[in-house]
Amino acid sequence: MSNIEFKKRKSIEQVEESTELAPKFDENGLIPVVTTDFSSGEVLMQGYMNENAFKQTISLGEAVYFSRSRKSLWHKGKTSGLVQKIREIRIDDDQDCVWLRVDVKGGASCHVGYRSCFYRSIPIDRDNSKVVLQFEEKEKVFDPKEVYGDTPNPTKL
Repeated sequence: MSNIEFKKRKSIEQVEESTELAPKFDENGLIPVVTTDFSSGEVLMQGYMNENAFKQTISLGEAVYFSRSRKSLWHKGKTSGLVQKIREIRIDDDQDCVWLRVDVKGGASCHVGYRSCFYRSIPIDRDNSKVVLQFEEKEKVFDPKEVYGDTPNPTKL
């Protein structure tokens, strides 16, 4: 376990202007995390961390999230080998959102097999009656069945 301690939130000035890390977790004990490729800036995924995951991420130098579907810590890449090596961690102005800038071993971050979890776009169109998602990534980086086998899919209906 990590020996990292987060500071207690005492004032707006402390949160916004000091060098103290005083993250604000939501009512479920989570903080949202945006993860981008360090070199290209491409958004790879959005996830959540609880306090333990955030501390482990800082200590390990690798992304550790909290899986809301599995209700457990999720060391990204531990099963797939697609480890996210931290190059930089930023926290936003009111310390309630984290930005990870990473290098991805294996070149993909999405459990579906694409490089980014944001592999589809929603067309902006005047005819709003039917929305058809468009694939922006044409090929998968890996086959999820080969990588994950019988591991349950984290996507819940």
